[in-house]
This record gives sequence, C-alpha cells and structure tokens, in this order.
Amino acid sequence: MTQWIDWLGRLPDEPCALVTILATEGSAPRAAGTRMVATAGGQFGTIGGGQLEYRALEQARAVLSLPVGTWRVQDYPLGPLLAQCCGGRVRLLIEHLDPGGLDWLQDAEPGHMLVTTLGQSRIERAVFRQETATHQSARGERPDIGARIVEPVGQRLRPFYLFGAGHVGQAIVRHMIGLPLQLAWFDTRPEMAAIDGVTVMQETEILHCVAEAPADAALAILTHDHPLDYSLTLAAMRRSPLSFVGLIGSSTKIARFRSKLLADGVREDALARLTAPIGIPGVTGKEPDVIAISVVAQLLQIEG
Repeated sequence: MTQWIDWLGRLPDEPCALVTILATEGSAPRAAGTRMVATAGGQFGTIGGGQLEYRALEQARAVLSLPVGTWRVQDYPLGPLLAQCCGGRVRLLIEHLDPGGLDWLQDAEPGHMLVTTLGQSRIERAVFRQETATHQSARGERPDIGARIVEPVGQRLRPFYLFGAGHVGQAIVRHMIGLPLQLAWFDTRPEMAAIDGVTVMQETEILHCVAEAPADAALAILTHDHPLDYSLTLAAMRRSPLSFVGLIGSSTKIARFRSKLLADGVREDALARLTAPIGIPGVTGKEPDVIAISVVAQLLQIEG
C-alpha cells in the first residue's frame, strides 16, 4: 500500500487534503491505512463505501478552506445515517496537506515504520527502521494532540474476520496487536457489545459479512453456538475461495460438520480449504491463550 506515498511525491499544484482510515470495526469497505488524496475538484485513490467516501470528500474539501496543516478526526458508523447496512465503524483522519512537510518521503521504503504525530496546528511524520506498530480503535476517545500513530510502510494488512467474542476470541485479539492483521470482530450476543472492537449483529447480517469479505481475508469461526458455526462455515465454503477459513472444535464436531457440508452440496475441493481444527498442528493445550497463540501463528503463515 505505497501508492498513496507515490501520490504525495507528485501532488498537483493546488491545495490537497489527505484522508486516512485510522481504524475500522466490524464490516468496513477498506482496511486501516487506506488513504486517498482530495483536491477541490478531484481525487486520487478511494476509501470505498459509497456514502462514506462522499462524506469524507465533503470534509476534506471543507478542510481545504482552512490553514495548511489543519486536521480533524471523524467517526462514521456505517448504518442508516450513511444509508449503509455494513454495521461497522470507520475512524478517519482528514488533513490539509502541507507540501513543505514531506521530507520524510525520501526515507519511505517497505519494511520501515511511518510515525505520524498529531501536533497543535500540523501533523508531523517521520520514518524509522525500528518501531512497534500501534493499534487504533474505531470506538472510544478520538486521538488528540500529541497522539502518535505507528504503521508499516508499504505493508497491506490482511483482513481478519473473527466470529466469536468468548474467551478464545478475546485471547486472539490480545495476541494480534501490532501484527499485520486488520480485525473485524463479530458476535450475536448483545452483552458482547461492551467489549471494545466487537460488532454485535443478527445471524443473517453476519452471514452477509462472510459473503462480502475480500478474497485475501482470513476467517476464524469460534462462536458460542454450534449451529451458527455451521452456518458460517457453510457460507464460507459456498463462496469464492478465501485466504483462510478456520474452525474451532473437537474431532467429533468437525467430522459431523464435514459430513453435513458434503450433504449440503459443498464439493470435496472446496471442503479441502477448511482448516479444522484451527491452530498449528501439534499444539495441544486447551487454555485460551495457548489456542490464541497457535491461531495467530497460523495466520502469519498464510501465503499471498
């Protein structure tokens, strides 16, 4: 994802605004780190989402009427307000670009880390060889003056759809901070909405998220409900191939699921794409953190 850096290296000779997705929650059209550049009459790139992008462009062009360096953070629930049914949230950083503050571009190489610091009247950026990536949330307090955002240069985060917010799901999220994974976390239980990052949806809505997941997404299915696990697995097997589909469960549960999937018309070649049980083979511990570390390590092995 270095295309936006190339855009900054050849900005048009007119005021420009940079729109950055700082964080997402639930189902969102693009991942954190996605950017677009806006001018008074045009744009480079897209953050997707129809009405979301339309509103973002409105805000970007409004910022262009303010002094160079002006920035703001905006939150957008992807619901009825934007005539969308994704059910997620997106947090955007919108800034009036300062052409004189782009010296860092000469150091922006894949493998390095970009550090963005929100200042009083402008945003400072610098590139370092070694920094630890920060995790941004689309919920809660917005980043303010002094906030520091660290991200890889040129590395696309793999979308990771996690179904289930129980003990194992929470452990997975704890252990994936700083890794090249973009979390979309779902559960059907209303009480799970209190957990930061969890989007609570009805089953039909969650199944729609499976259908709409990008091809490079990884899915982990570990809900509290076996019928829901099966519905999610069936939906994943029936769509075009995903990078990874993992299912938690005992050998008995998995054997029953495989038999039922075949009976429901899933082909053998599609079923071969199912990783069940989830996690690296040979890791036998049942504690949530043991399972979580095994799953996260397995996700990091995905190719492509």
